[in-house]
Amino acid sequence: MRDEAEVLGAYSELRRETLHVWIDRGWITPQRIRGGDRFTEIDVARIHLIREFRTELEIDEEALDVILPLLDQVHGMRHELRRLANAIDAQPDHIRNSIVATLSETD
Repeated sequence: MRDEAEVLGAYSELRRETLHVWIDRGWITPQRIRGGDRFTEIDVARIHLIREFRTELEIDEEALDVILPLLDQVHGMRHELRRLANAIDAQPDHIRNSIVATLSETD
């Protein structure tokens, strides 16, 4: 976990006001604790992504309001697919083979 000063120190071009706009828009959701916000590594990675979208790709705030929730949905679906694949892998061979056969029929 990092505090706000550490995050701002990692991105010299990121202003405190900008970070707080991103938090207010819900793009980043640090843990609010007494003494200030605490940022996880996922928050920091998301800050990096948002910074790239804003500066390198010049994507405006309205577009990011759409893009970021879509990325969150994709991430969530990937997590669920991973869970499903693990559940299938845990099944006996005849059940896994039946699932593969059923999926092949629907292609």
